[in-house]
Formats: sequence, structure tokens, C-alpha cells
Amino acid sequence: MNINEISDLATQSPIGGVVPTACVLKVELRVCCKNLLDRDTLNKSDPCVVLLMQSQGQWMEVDRTEVIKSNLHPVFSKVFTVDYYFEEVQKLRFEVYDIHGHCSIGPRDDDFLGGVECTLGQIVAQKKISKALFLKYGKYAGKSTIMVMAEEISGNNGYVELSFCAKKLDDKDLFSKSDPFLEIYRVNDDQTEQLVYRTEVIKNNLNPVWESFKVSLSSLCCCEEQRKLRCLVWDYDSRGKHDFIGEFYATFEEMQKAIGDNKVHDGRVMADGRKQRKSVKRLLLRSVCNHQVKDSKSGRSDPAFHPPQVQWDCLNPKYKMKKRNYKNSGVVILTELKIHRVYSFLDYIMGGCQINFTVAIDFTASNGDPRNSCSLHYINPYQPNEYLKALIAVGEICQDYDSDKKFSALGFGARIPPKYEVSHDFAINFNPDDDECEGIQGIVESYQNCLPKIQLYGPTNVAPLISRVAKVAAGEEKTKEASQYFILLILTDGVVTDMADTREAIVRASYLPMSIIIVGVGNADFTDMQILDGDDGILRSPKGEPALRDIVQFVPFREFKNASPAALAKCVLAEVPKQVVEYYSYKAFPPRCPRMDSPDSALNSPQ
Repeated sequence: MNINEISDLATQSPIGGVVPTACVLKVELRVCCKNLLDRDTLNKSDPCVVLLMQSQGQWMEVDRTEVIKSNLHPVFSKVFTVDYYFEEVQKLRFEVYDIHGHCSIGPRDDDFLGGVECTLGQIVAQKKISKALFLKYGKYAGKSTIMVMAEEISGNNGYVELSFCAKKLDDKDLFSKSDPFLEIYRVNDDQTEQLVYRTEVIKNNLNPVWESFKVSLSSLCCCEEQRKLRCLVWDYDSRGKHDFIGEFYATFEEMQKAIGDNKVHDGRVMADGRKQRKSVKRLLLRSVCNHQVKDSKSGRSDPAFHPPQVQWDCLNPKYKMKKRNYKNSGVVILTELKIHRVYSFLDYIMGGCQINFTVAIDFTASNGDPRNSCSLHYINPYQPNEYLKALIAVGEICQDYDSDKKFSALGFGARIPPKYEVSHDFAINFNPDDDECEGIQGIVESYQNCLPKIQLYGPTNVAPLISRVAKVAAGEEKTKEASQYFILLILTDGVVTDMADTREAIVRASYLPMSIIIVGVGNADFTDMQILDGDDGILRSPKGEPALRDIVQFVPFREFKNASPAALAKCVLAEVPKQVVEYYSYKAFPPRCPRMDSPDSALNSPQ
């Protein structure tokens, strides 16, 4: 094994990656109730909340809270933990029961205090929701309400940058000095060891200074501050028979002493040392971007200031046993530690980022006469056509992340009144000043009302649509806040005819807070449309300029014709969270932090 091989192991292995691999996001839900019905004669109700999630049309119990005795305004300490998927409609139901003694929850109506349904997307988008409770048959449960608060707990959204050096290492070579390198292993729960990082080799040096490196917190310590790390120092041998110099054990908790006393969160120094509820969040609060102290009056750096350092004795167990006066085989010093925050999709959504949804519908003549049952635009009173199926499947997901529930609906490729000129970006409600519809149902109604008034024509030009939405997104970009992200859903029955202009528009849009979903409706050959989806390579403009991000997802509807609408939505929306994070990371826009008030001062107090 040569020096380059050691270096390659450190840089190519995923365990040394900066950004953690994608994983399921987990959300914590906390609940409290107010003004519950009093079902007991002598005392107040003893409430308990049961959380159910819909799976394949059936309601399945996820978990339940503790029972709080004699309380009509309970604040439950039990925390529900659920997996979150942006691309799915995750229906939840909260049911409140009055529990009698040690009896389990039964079907008796007099035990039921009320229930409510919502989606997990609605909760995380608003961060906190309050809803009225209902009894059976849609009857209000008096003035009873339930409040649900959400918080992300994925914990994998950070990485650490470490700088190590060593002093007075043992000399293992006869005619020269040692060639040391450092290995860091994470000790797993089953006591096995996982290599986290291997430094480069420093030739002929007993006081090496290794290059700083970055590693995700999940790789380093599974986001657990006290997890053991085994660190070994070797003298490199070109034949692979490296000589052992020594080892030491450390924890990330010990390493954090190299940060100093400042605790920084999103660039703001916290004035106190408040304890965070979770260790992962606590270690992500502290970050040092510059280890120089600035004079509070002049703002100049103090060159005399040096960051604190942490050091460990590098020990060789054999020497320690044999040599009476053995102290160590050198010391290893952590000279610098920086913790970097890598935000997740939920950080942005729960920070108040809205998803603006726009749909664009193909009204070219190739769809067929809408009055003919063979037309892709035929309105069947008993079954929605493919355009409506795709619109509803995707729109139902996106609507949870838009507070006003108003969505832009555009058409292209038709002659429109009053002059019946061809338009490639007209409002299907025929209001040029306001193209928004009230909810997904509003889009459906505008679409149905629009069909008899227009003449299907052509060609299939979509570049004007992309440019129209991009113009709005460009205005949002100027706010320099993660407040609005735009999704354009294009529904078309054929390959676009303005491919060059479309490629140019997509490359421009890749620099904006915007994603594009294209669903091919009907049985046309959509092979050429795959060019727009960057999965097989980087999309380039006609001039050769590459797209900054892959923002296009293309799917032929026929592949999901016999599947549930949820399957289509899951496929086309699965990449959106990554695209949102990529854009805001590129722009270095942190999530907004709206103040979330506690529903009651008792929320943090034991009942």
C-alpha cells in the first residue's frame, strides 16, 4: 500500500463524506388538549390521545399517550415519533378517550371525547396546528380542541471539520524518522469498529501536522457525543506492514473543548449556555468560523489569541506494561474543530418556506376534440381523465405547503378568446391579472370551464411557461430569504417543439428557487423528453452552458396508469426535497426562524 492508496481510502470512502447520505426524516409530535368534554360524574375526564395513521386504506394505531387523571386541559409528555415523506400524503388521526381505571380503550361511545384528521404535511408546514375535535357523525365535541406541534429529529444535518497534529512521537525507523499517519475508528454498540477517517502520511517527521478534514457527525459518532472513538497512530511502511506507534480513546464531547466558549447558531452568538433537549442539537449550536477574537471597539482581530487545544497521550500498551517509567509515545493534539450546519428540507419547511405550485396544461390539437370520448381532454362524469388524475395526485401533496391554498393554473398551445390567437401561457380562468385558483378543486373547475371556450391548436411550446414562472422566482430570489420555492407541473401529450428554447429556459431556471415536473399524458413517444431530465447527464443549453442543478423530473403517465395516484406523486415529487436543499445551500440561505409560542405555560411543566 503506497501513500496515494492511503490518501484515496480517506477521500473516496463514503464514511469520510461531508454531507450525510439521505435517510428517512423523523418528526416528533407533541399534543395537548383544551376544553375536553367531561364524561365523569364525580371527577373530570381522564384523557388519553391515540395516534393512528392510514395505511392501504386502513387506520392503524401508531402509539398513544399516557393517561392524565382528572384534567380537561391536558398537556401530554408522551412524544409521538413518525417517519416523514414529502412525496406522500400521510393521513393521521388523533382520537381522545376518557380512560376508566386500568381498562383499555374500548368501542363505547361514552369513552370517546373526540377526534380529528389531518396530514403530516399540514403539521410540519405550519409547525403547530390547532383543530376542533369532532364526535361521530361530524358533530362538534363542544369547544374541545387539540394542538399538535412538530419538530424534526433526524439529527444527521451537520458535519465537523477537524485539524490534528502530534508532538514527540516515537521514532520507529533506524536511519530516518517515522512517517506517521492517524486513523480514527468509531466504536459501535456491538463493540465492532468502523473506520471513519485515515489521514495522509507525513514523511520523516516526529511532529506531524496533518491536513484538516471533514466528516459527517453521523459517520463520526452517530450524532452521540459520548460514543467512543479509537484513534491509532502508525509509522507508514511501503510494504503495508505499518509499525504501531500508539493509540488513545476520545469522545466528541472531549473534542468540543477545542471550540472554546462561544456558542454560535446560524451566525449568532448565544448569550447563555442553555441546555438543548437533544445532544445532537447542542453540538450543532456551536461553530467557530474564525478562531480570532475581535476587539469589540475596533473590530480588529487579536493576533495573540490562539484557540484552545485538546490533547491526548498516545500510548503503546506493550511499552506501558514493560517500561516502569513509560509516559507515552507522543501526544496527539486537536488544534481546531469547526461544526458546520447542513440544513434539511424540513428545516426550511418548518422555518416557514412556502411551496408555490403552478400547473400548466397542454391544449394542443393532438389531444383530440374534447367532445370526443377518445380525446385526452374528454370529461367523463364517472372518471377523471389523465390530465386531472396527474394534477390531483401532485397537487394534493403540494397544497399542504402553501398557506393561502391558491395555485396558478396556465394553459398553452390553444387559440383563446376574444381574438382566438394562439397563446403559450394563458390563465385558464381567463383573468390575466390573477391566474390563481382556489385550491386544487378550483383548478379542476377552471379547467373544465375552459375547454368549451378555447380552440385546441399548437405547437407544443413550453419555454414561455418556464420563463413566466422563472420571472416570479427571480423576484423571490432577491429577498435573500428561504421563503418561497416554486414547483411547475407541466402536463403534455407530446414532445416539446421548442426544445432549444426549453433547454435554455431550464438552465436559467436552475439558478432560481424552482423545480419542474413534466408528466407525459397519452401514448406518444416521449424518448426525446428524457433529454430534459438530468438523470443521465448534465443538461446543457444550446450554447453548452450546464445547468447548475438537476431541476427536471419527467415521467410518462402510462407507466402509472394502473397504479394508485399516490404512486405517481411519490415518483415525481421524490427529488423535490433534495432540490430545495441544493438551491438554498448553494445560495447559503439559512431557514427562516419564525417564533413558535407554546400553547400554554404548562406545556413544559409536569402534570
